[in-house]
Amino acid sequence: MTTLTHKALLGALLAGTTALPALAEDISWIYCGDSIDPVHEQYIAEWEAANEGWTVTPEVVGWAQCQDKATTLAAAGSPVAMAYVGSRTLKEFALNELIVPVPMTEEEQASYYPNIVDTVTFEGTQWGVPIAFSTKAFYWNKDIFEAAGLDPETPPATWAETIAFAKQITENTDVAGYGLPAKTFDNTMHQFLHWVYTNNGQIIDADGNITMDSPEVLAALQAYKDIVPYSVEGATAYEQNEIRAIFLDGSVGMIQTSVGAAFMLPETDISWGVADLPVGPSAEGPGTLLITDSLAIFDGSGVEDKAIEFAKFITSPVVQEAYEGGGAASLTPLRPGPAVDEMLANGPYWQPFIDGIAFGGPEPLFTDYKGFQNVMIGMVQSVVTGDEEPAEALAEAAADLEEYK
Repeated sequence: MTTLTHKALLGALLAGTTALPALAEDISWIYCGDSIDPVHEQYIAEWEAANEGWTVTPEVVGWAQCQDKATTLAAAGSPVAMAYVGSRTLKEFALNELIVPVPMTEEEQASYYPNIVDTVTFEGTQWGVPIAFSTKAFYWNKDIFEAAGLDPETPPATWAETIAFAKQITENTDVAGYGLPAKTFDNTMHQFLHWVYTNNGQIIDADGNITMDSPEVLAALQAYKDIVPYSVEGATAYEQNEIRAIFLDGSVGMIQTSVGAAFMLPETDISWGVADLPVGPSAEGPGTLLITDSLAIFDGSGVEDKAIEFAKFITSPVVQEAYEGGGAASLTPLRPGPAVDEMLANGPYWQPFIDGIAFGGPEPLFTDYKGFQNVMIGMVQSVVTGDEEPAEALAEAAADLEEYK
């Protein structure tokens, strides 16, 4: 339930956005998912009540179609006011002049965890408002560790230990040591980027230069090659959630995945632990890929300024805390605060998902994100299947990415 403090903050937010009476104006919102989260329904109603003459009309569109629909409408000259999009697409939208900037004050930027605002920033300008955030952590099966002769209370802290532990599990039990997803699926690239960002690596710099052909990224790709013999057989057949299902079935010793697994594991008989993602030799601290989804404001709707105002309201700390703690349980909090402190105290498994943020990195922004994604997946698969050596695959991929930056 909303606290008195939260009600006071919410009142201030609403008071600051109240418009003068006007003819009915509508903010159309492409909302990804199967249904509107009850938290958003509640706060849409409160915002409308405080903004006479304005309505917000969400259109629920399935995850597989929602972003394409927003893009198609904008390209046809009939944009919605606002859409839920993957932040990775903001650069492409901005360069095609389909969206408008969403200026953030220094105070607004500082309210987020480090590096979050970078996920929506292109050429020094913010192009969306973060609404959902995901990080990853490391899970291990303590029973499998014990059966393999490993200390069940000590997870690997480095890549080298992860590979060694996976080898020991594979050789001493009847299950795979590690779950490596390499299917032709977007999270194959995401999983690899977690390794890049746990070794201080980078794919593209702020000036648009491809920087991935580096010792840090090569080390990550070499580690992939080294762990394949001790991973789930046929890695190219599995995506992240399928690997998670194998872990929940007790058939693999270690995986990296979102906090959602921590809500599923109590329903199993597995003795499990969660820790920071293991780091590579060049790491400066625990890392992770920082994936955000954002609210993008489309150009040409005629209500751009009011849509920005609403987008900032519906992602404000009061609303966001309720959203993250309610129906969206697999989300990592976007901002620190007392509610997050309480969450960490009540569920210590949350801490690793926060730890990696400071040294984490964003989904790289490309003008053709799907082209970028396909190059990265192809590179990973070529190494996992043994078709190419890491150095060769990396150099080819770096050259190919020049087309999509």
